[in-house]
Amino acid sequence: MTRHSTLMPGQLVPMIEAKNDEGNAFALPTSGDTRMTAIFFYRGVHCPLCHKQIEELAGRQDDFKELGVEVAAISMDDEERYGRQKEEWKFGNLPIGHDLSEASAREWGLYMSAKSKDAEPALFAEPGIALVLPDGRLFAFYLQNVPFARPTLDDLLTGLGFILSRDYPIRGTA
Repeated sequence: MTRHSTLMPGQLVPMIEAKNDEGNAFALPTSGDTRMTAIFFYRGVHCPLCHKQIEELAGRQDDFKELGVEVAAISMDDEERYGRQKEEWKFGNLPIGHDLSEASAREWGLYMSAKSKDAEPALFAEPGIALVLPDGRLFAFYLQNVPFARPTLDDLLTGLGFILSRDYPIRGTA
């Protein structure tokens, strides 16, 4: 059994080993006024809850940008499965990473699941939302081992508005 890694708040996050839409190395989006980056790790094309969440995220990028938060979404789906997403999902201009390596997913501390239904790949990462500061330190991480009960985008936006307007400190480091 492979041990689950735990990233601690305030710790530098690891690199992301994934591909972008052109098949090159995925890079997180940044702009001159980025105050934080929200990385949505998702299960893949087989997950209807991911489909809904990622399409909603794509449609609400401007809400995050108003707060100074860049967003991106990443899955372990391979090129073929990612191609199906591009055909079936509405990404808009949301930065999407695919082919996240198993090693990278484990280094990030994502929960991993093995195939239990025909539509699923042999191995995939469960959902997580990482909030990363511009200096590469982890502010918060919402990890799940099931696809249900994710933080809503409204809740995230409200929380981010509070955090960023009050220079709220990183918690959970004691």
